[in-house]
Amino acid sequence: MPSMWGRGPASHLLLDESMHSTPPPTPILNTSFLLLNFLQLHSNSDKGDGSVQYLLSGEGAGNIFTINELTGDIHAKKSLDREKKSHYVLHARAVDRFTNRAVEPESEFIIKVQDVNDNAPKFPDGPFSASVPEMADIGTSVFQITATDADDPTYGNSAKIVYSILQGQPFFTIDPKTGVIRTALPNMDRETREMYSVIIQAKDMAGSVGGLSGSTTVNISLTDVNDNPPRFPQKNYQLYVPESSQVGKAVGKIKANDEDLGVNAEMTYRITNEEGAAMFSISTDSDKREGIISLRKPLDYEKKKAYSLNIEGVNTHLDPRFSYLGPFKDTTTLKLIIGDVDEAPVFTMDYYIMDVYENAPAGTVVGMVTAQDPDSTRSKVRYSIDQNAEGDALFSIDVDSGLVTTTKSLDREEVAWHNITVMASEIDNPNLVSYVPVTVQVLDVNDNAPYIATDSALVVCEGSKAGQVIQTIRTTDKDNFANGRFTFALPEDLPVNPNFTLKDNEDSSASVLVHRQGFSQAEQELYQLPVVVWDGGEPLLSSTSTLTLRVCPCQRGARMPVCRAQAFLSSAGLSTGALIAILLCVLILLAIVVLFVTLRSKKSKKEPLIISAEDIRENVVTYDDEGGGEEDTEAFDIAALRNPAAAEEMRIRKDRQSEVWRAMGNEAISPALTLPDEDIHEVIKLKVVDADWDTSGPPYDSLQTYAYEGRGSPSGSISSLDLPEPQSELDLSEVDNWGPEVQILSKVFQEKSQQHVP
Repeated sequence: MPSMWGRGPASHLLLDESMHSTPPPTPILNTSFLLLNFLQLHSNSDKGDGSVQYLLSGEGAGNIFTINELTGDIHAKKSLDREKKSHYVLHARAVDRFTNRAVEPESEFIIKVQDVNDNAPKFPDGPFSASVPEMADIGTSVFQITATDADDPTYGNSAKIVYSILQGQPFFTIDPKTGVIRTALPNMDRETREMYSVIIQAKDMAGSVGGLSGSTTVNISLTDVNDNPPRFPQKNYQLYVPESSQVGKAVGKIKANDEDLGVNAEMTYRITNEEGAAMFSISTDSDKREGIISLRKPLDYEKKKAYSLNIEGVNTHLDPRFSYLGPFKDTTTLKLIIGDVDEAPVFTMDYYIMDVYENAPAGTVVGMVTAQDPDSTRSKVRYSIDQNAEGDALFSIDVDSGLVTTTKSLDREEVAWHNITVMASEIDNPNLVSYVPVTVQVLDVNDNAPYIATDSALVVCEGSKAGQVIQTIRTTDKDNFANGRFTFALPEDLPVNPNFTLKDNEDSSASVLVHRQGFSQAEQELYQLPVVVWDGGEPLLSSTSTLTLRVCPCQRGARMPVCRAQAFLSSAGLSTGALIAILLCVLILLAIVVLFVTLRSKKSKKEPLIISAEDIRENVVTYDDEGGGEEDTEAFDIAALRNPAAAEEMRIRKDRQSEVWRAMGNEAISPALTLPDEDIHEVIKLKVVDADWDTSGPPYDSLQTYAYEGRGSPSGSISSLDLPEPQSELDLSEVDNWGPEVQILSKVFQEKSQQHVP
């Protein structure tokens, strides 16, 4: 047992993590057993009497390592694992048990745990997946695998790993040192076998006996390459196609197989023989890798009953490395059997153009259409005109012969072209109908006389000279090509025109010339010139048009004769004197209007208003004045609105009113009890007449109020105004003592009394 003290500041001890059960002669411990004496601390001061006490501190002291305080023996209580902790740092002291003084200075020592092969290699990321192209050469690298060992790689062979294949031979090999997996066989075909499971072993101790090992699986797949050409399952195919198949539509499909995948299996199809390519086309469906056969031209069973197509399928993505495997294409033969179908009649032409002269009588032959049954039965055909098409009411067709005739006379000037649709159907199968467009042109005949448009007058300048061309005229003819050249002349049955003449230019136009000079608008403004025009058609047609010529002063420098502006002032035939008279009348009217407005404005100015005590009228007056209550009698007097000039006239009118009341009677009773309805109405009418003729009243509307309580009131009227001959024994001088409320009434009664005194 080694003893130690004072070996320097730090002593190093090497401990084996696989110590034996008996103490060896060297300081090596067996970690498989606990409380093993592997080291002794001893002080020269220790006499063996137990006075020296040994103490241990540091990493693991107490729980992993213990010390005998009397002898200084150090023991391990647990197994040591280098992979968890490779060394421990401890501190030892020797003190006097009784005085606790240090006998020896504190000493530090390090215990290193020596590795043993107690960990097998591992593949922490396994299992693995890898791939390699099929048909790869021998030795092609596939994958590199790496194992880990927790043992110390610097000590012995505990962490030295060697790789080997437990499963996967003879297809793959592995490098024992690097772990690189490589192919071991040539021409490995994916189509034969696609997946391989290879088991790899990693063994430490350089693969020697007694070493620890671990294994993992590597799944290796072969990726596809284009090493297989397309192949048709059959060399001959047969397909039925009805002759009624539509052009451009698919009639069949064909497919070649390719064992490759993805782009390596893509292919295109084509028809190699000319006859088949002329009638059919083939396209490739990239998703399904099928060849779609479509019809290029219409089929006719009666002409050809079968077709043979040579079809070729070719890979589109070739790999030159595998060109030695042969051409990457295949061919097959497809025979198309055309089926007979009952077809609709076929017209001999795709469309027809016919013509007929206008004005031809009904029943005139326009043309003929012809259709035949393309089937071998050759059924009879019936013809008809589509009733939904234009022109069906103008034409008819013979149901058996297809002869098209008119049903009424046609007019080219109304419609020059007609479009109809002719239908043909088999008698045996009326449901099979074919259509053909027919265009009918209406040919022109000379049935419209030419004429000259006379919408506007020709301008003749006052300064025109004899022989001067006024204007060139042309004719209008509704006919088209049947009229020929037009001829112009003046009527022979009329005397020679002394003012104008006509010259035929022999190009379907004529020039109007001045025959004399000295035209004046004041003498005569408008002239007329009859002109006869003939066409050159058969029969010869003519018409007479009257031209209107206007004389006026013309503008200078104009390219064409244009009247000056002042010339149009007399367009109504008025002379200069008449125009002056009209202007004078207008001025007089304006003066009268101005005078009237001036007088009206002066009349509207009224004289100043003054208060008149004689003018008492019942009016409704609105003014914003709250007043002073019942005692305020001077707040407003309506007499201020009266004209003082009319005060006397109003007084006379009031006298007349009093006379009316006297005429009704002098009884001191209420008018409502004595006056009949007719008298009251007369009074109201007089009031209305006075108000209408009162020119001195305010300029605004006034409300005239006439109180009438009705017939038969026993109490009579309570109003004391306008009573005829009021009979009262009351002394009016005493009323002043009653207060201001009745002073106004007192004044009114006094004024009435004075007016009635003779």
